[in-house]
Amino acid sequence: MEPSTREPLVRKSSSSYRTFPGSTCKRLDKEYLRSLHNKRLYLAVFAAVLGNFSFGFALVYPSPVIPALEAHPSPALRLDQHTASWFGSVFTLGAAAGGLSTMVLNDRLGRKLSIMFSALPSALGYVLMAGAQGIGMLLLGRVLTGYAGGITSASIPVYISEVSHPGVRGTLGACPQIMAVLGSLVLYALGLVLDWRWLAVAGEVPVLVMIVLLCFMPNSPRFLVSQGKEDEALRSLCWLRGKDTDYAREYEQIKDSVRKQSRRVSCAEIKDPFIYKPILIAVGMRFLQQLSGVTCVLVYLQPIFKKTSVILKPEYDAALVGLVRLFSVAIAAVSMDKAGRKILLFVSAGVMLVSNLTMGLYIHFVPAPQNGTIANKTLVSSANLPAEPTNYITLIPLLAAMFFIMGYAMGWGPITWLLMSEILPLKARGVASGLCVVVSWLTAFTLTQLFLHVVDVFGLEVPFLFFAVICAGNVLFTGCCVPETKGRSLEQIEAFFRTGRRSFMR
Repeated sequence: MEPSTREPLVRKSSSSYRTFPGSTCKRLDKEYLRSLHNKRLYLAVFAAVLGNFSFGFALVYPSPVIPALEAHPSPALRLDQHTASWFGSVFTLGAAAGGLSTMVLNDRLGRKLSIMFSALPSALGYVLMAGAQGIGMLLLGRVLTGYAGGITSASIPVYISEVSHPGVRGTLGACPQIMAVLGSLVLYALGLVLDWRWLAVAGEVPVLVMIVLLCFMPNSPRFLVSQGKEDEALRSLCWLRGKDTDYAREYEQIKDSVRKQSRRVSCAEIKDPFIYKPILIAVGMRFLQQLSGVTCVLVYLQPIFKKTSVILKPEYDAALVGLVRLFSVAIAAVSMDKAGRKILLFVSAGVMLVSNLTMGLYIHFVPAPQNGTIANKTLVSSANLPAEPTNYITLIPLLAAMFFIMGYAMGWGPITWLLMSEILPLKARGVASGLCVVVSWLTAFTLTQLFLHVVDVFGLEVPFLFFAVICAGNVLFTGCCVPETKGRSLEQIEAFFRTGRRSFMR
């Protein structure tokens, strides 16, 4: 591109200021994006998101396992309410520790090696659960698989955002959520035919495939440039984009962006709005995402269905919800680069709000004999109750759960991860993504640990009404704080936070 036709990203003075390049540069960008070969990019993303598949599989592992272990003949493996609560929630504590580790691993090892490192605790965790002789081994296995999930939660979205280009980043950014949903659905399906030990054995398969494929994938060009490995970064970008494309121009943009942020973020720089605003937005979104109750619903899905005595068997209900979740996140992946991020977040929060409110009001007002709650008390003990419904009105909690998961999967599930990787400044991306994961999973741990106790004391409707209030807050947060990043390069997004120009929103 000739200097005479290059238009500066940030103009110093103009009444018609635009944060992003003008029509000429936009036309050239579109021509460049159309010329790219994406097959290798898709392969690299697929290899990485197998870690999310394993994460989704491990996250909902307690859903079919808790009812089985509550009735286990061996006292050493039998779960009561207290141990079931820990079995469901300790995964998130491990995930928080994994996110904390990623604050160092992402910048030291790089995105790809961090993802590969997660295979070690994941494989060991599944081995412990498959061969468990007591509750201690089960809990340790849950912690290790959670630790691996925390690493992949922070590393994979960053890796995908840095190897992708604006033309497909929205779609590929939804892939971690799609694969996590697919992993959960496979767990629900296998739970219909396998016992809990063989479920843990099955969890080893995606971990092993991931580690083999990633050995042949390139590291992030942006990370390589930040480490001074410019030749390797150029080869990486060439492999991802294709030899016969104008990848050299994109490479120069990456180098320029990294050069401006060559130093790691210091304590003094945290006060800079360019640094703290995107971090606060990303952390706030992860915090509100978990407060909406999604982890509690996924982990305790079968016990919740047993308690409300929906019209099908709980294990079939859980598989059906998983299928709806997969369909919804696929819609989000297709729509994200067309409709935009914010509109999907608004729709998502609205659907979750109505669903949680419906579930809470149903449990509160429908008489106990009809919703099968036995005075609306202990959730875990309801595993021994008959699941046969007395009325078709018991379809309401199933539909409410389906729409809640649908709403989450269309927006606040995939887009929260995508925006985290898009808006965080490069110099703080490794540390800040780890911080987001820590906040997210500590929140999830607190909720999943308290969920059964709150249900036992106050009834099942109280958590769902609380989640409805949080979803209303999600709508306000989206409108006030979240920027639209559709079609913007990472360098353009950083320019917006650096300048604060509202033209970004146009």
